Amino acid sequence: MYLFLISIAVLIGGYFIYGLIVERIFKIDESLSTPAYKMRDNIDYLPLPTWKVFLIQFLNIAGLGPIFGAIMGIMFGPAAFLWIVLGTIFAGGVHDFISGMMSLRSGGKSLPEVIGHELGNKTKQVMRAFSLLLLILVGAVFVINPADLLAGMTPDYLDRSIWIGVIFLYYMLATLLPIDKLIGNCYPVFGFTLLFMAAGLLGVLLFGGVTIPDGLNEGLHSRHHDGTPIFPMMFVSIACGAISGFHATQSPMMARCLKNERYARPIFYGAMVSEGLVALIWAAAAIAFTNGYESLNEYMSQSTPAPLVKEISTTWLGSLGGLLAIIGVIAAPITTGDTALRSARLIAADFMNFDQKKFWKRLLLSIPIFALAFLVMLIDFKILWRYFAWCNQTLAVFTLWGATVYLARHHRAYIITLLPGMFMTAVSISYLMCAPRPEGLGLDLSLSIATGASVSIAITIIIFMYIRRINKGNIKRTFNY
Repeated sequence: MYLFLISIAVLIGGYFIYGLIVERIFKIDESLSTPAYKMRDNIDYLPLPTWKVFLIQFLNIAGLGPIFGAIMGIMFGPAAFLWIVLGTIFAGGVHDFISGMMSLRSGGKSLPEVIGHELGNKTKQVMRAFSLLLLILVGAVFVINPADLLAGMTPDYLDRSIWIGVIFLYYMLATLLPIDKLIGNCYPVFGFTLLFMAAGLLGVLLFGGVTIPDGLNEGLHSRHHDGTPIFPMMFVSIACGAISGFHATQSPMMARCLKNERYARPIFYGAMVSEGLVALIWAAAAIAFTNGYESLNEYMSQSTPAPLVKEISTTWLGSLGGLLAIIGVIAAPITTGDTALRSARLIAADFMNFDQKKFWKRLLLSIPIFALAFLVMLIDFKILWRYFAWCNQTLAVFTLWGATVYLARHHRAYIITLLPGMFMTAVSISYLMCAPRPEGLGLDLSLSIATGASVSIAITIIIFMYIRRINKGNIKRTFNY
């Protein structure tokens, strides 16, 4: 219990202390007009109420990540609590805030354009392809699970294929309509539902006589039932609850709706901290409900997180909790998938310089995206999820290195992005090397970790050399911000 309470306190304190430090390093300017006003088109660019922007951003980046990811991550043991807290404060929150502010300062440009501006045209092309791949993967991954759940809850004639069609129709509407219509009205409701469910579980954990067997006195070694090592596996399993490259693809959507830069920390850093809190609550709930790591691993070896989420919610929160769990497990992935495809449209529009004011132009750009998402969805779900997890963290690496160059170029304390960038590079490379085939190379763990560390150091040296060239004026900028 003490580890859980300390984790919550440190995470909240991290928002007010380290979040403020990061904000001051970036140097927000409340006098600047934001893209919501300067570039208003009432489609993607328009000012929205700050509370609504927060809930949309929170649901954009959260979905099932801080629930399913936290449950799968806590199977590794108490180290998961530390990663959620430290990852959120020093990596995820920084990643989300800096990338959101970079987009805000560049007129709401999408992630590949902003990061490509810092790392060069070749990297920009890679980022465009990589970001689109990740977003299409997200759109495909988060159709299958809710479609299966809805098919199991409805009459036989409403089978999986019917629900896939319904969800895809919703995706199309959410991608094409102005952001204040479908997304602006639905997301705050579902975002509040996700937070309300987490608050209810927190109340049970604190005041319901529940014991949280954190096991910290037994050490930080892996508790995973099949002996899976903590590094790098846990750091990929817990993505959205600590740091996720997907978040940086979503931030430009809200950068186009933000009224003032003073709201950037509550929106970008604050939403990440809120997600970390949700992840902490679900991690604690999973081991408390199943009475420890061993029994949780035994449960998960025979099931998936979805039944456990429903069982915890129904048992602890009653019929209302069961209803909220169903809504969360169904709505959360759908509301992640739709904004993923909307972001894909914005990325494609940015690099093609394709105006999006007219509906037919948005439709023309979206049809290939929908077609690719549908084709990708035909791949086995387990394989899709594995590639999604690795792509997710690798995109965070690109974002952190781009943010490091930005801060260095503006003579700011770039160590805040350099250190997490180095760490996540080591994680991503190590995972790619040691993960079992087909998602990895299946190599020896020690060799994989050594390779990951070596690549991280090599990239750091390259970045330092690149920064020197920039500061000497040897590299020109296509836009300035």
